[in-house]
Amino acid sequence: MEKINRNELIEKNLGLVHSCANKFRGRGVEYDDLYQAGCVGLIKAVDGFDAEKGFAFSTYAVPVILGEIKRIFRDGGAIKVGRALKEKARNAMKIKEKMAKELGQEPTIKELANALDIDEAETAEILNVAMPPVSLTADDENGGGQLDIPVASPEDELSDNIALYEIMEKISERDRKLIELRYFNGYTQSVTAQNLGMSQVQVSRREKAILLEMRKKLTG
Repeated sequence: MEKINRNELIEKNLGLVHSCANKFRGRGVEYDDLYQAGCVGLIKAVDGFDAEKGFAFSTYAVPVILGEIKRIFRDGGAIKVGRALKEKARNAMKIKEKMAKELGQEPTIKELANALDIDEAETAEILNVAMPPVSLTADDENGGGQLDIPVASPEDELSDNIALYEIMEKISERDRKLIELRYFNGYTQSVTAQNLGMSQVQVSRREKAILLEMRKKLTG
């Protein structure tokens, strides 16, 4: 993998954050808050990514981003932060409030980032520190009702991943390589065919057969 600057990798993948945040629209949390949490997840993904393992960055990053967003609903986004970051957050909130008065509306992440002279991802991380907790059970006097947030069970996700990798170990090396190229690296059937010395039609047919076999094993 080509060596890439950390900030460049963050900026290049902000679209992943938007895609993940969009999945949670209309569930009781402002989009900006979802985006902020997603940016924190993106930063963690960039810092933890190991290209040597052979997976595409997006394959590794998306679960990390989604996990950070889901944490808003699970525990109100309670994150332990240092004093310096808290101070940055207080300063950012003051500037945000001032801009809101001047603009007549809340500034976007990009507008605030420009005012703070830092990138969007860092701005989101700073604002995430000041994000108020989100209660899963709304007060009846303030809107009432419980917020039913569908959050996947970490245990279920873990067991599914273990089952998938166990099946991957049992199929032939060539079939495993095909699945890795298509679904872990995100390659098209044409590019996969070139890598495996096959035709696109052969890849398409074999892929369907492998997926059918894996589905049978997963569902019993």
